[in-house]
Amino acid sequence: MDTMKPLTHPHRDELRIEAVLDAMANPIRLRIIERLADGEELTCSTALPEVSPSTASRHWHVLREAGVLYARREGRVVLHHLRRDDLDARFPGLLDSVLHAVRTAPDATHA
Repeated sequence: MDTMKPLTHPHRDELRIEAVLDAMANPIRLRIIERLADGEELTCSTALPEVSPSTASRHWHVLREAGVLYARREGRVVLHHLRRDDLDARFPGLLDSVLHAVRTAPDATHA
């Protein structure tokens, strides 16, 4: 019997700009977004090895609930990827603008 809580995601048409911007307004979550921007799937521990599991889990949850990323279970591992197509469809140019700002910030520390 599977007792794991199902992973929920808002549909594309349910994405709200204020939730997406709020989720992106955190330096750790911006690092996650930048790491996922190349299209790979990551686990909590591979993207944030220096962050405690409970803290990392909270950041992933905020990003998933806002619709910024999609999470799927593969056995006991949860893999995450950026919902680029959905974000680009709902908010054209937003993700590219955020990534550009993160990558060109004077104090940018890339993952």
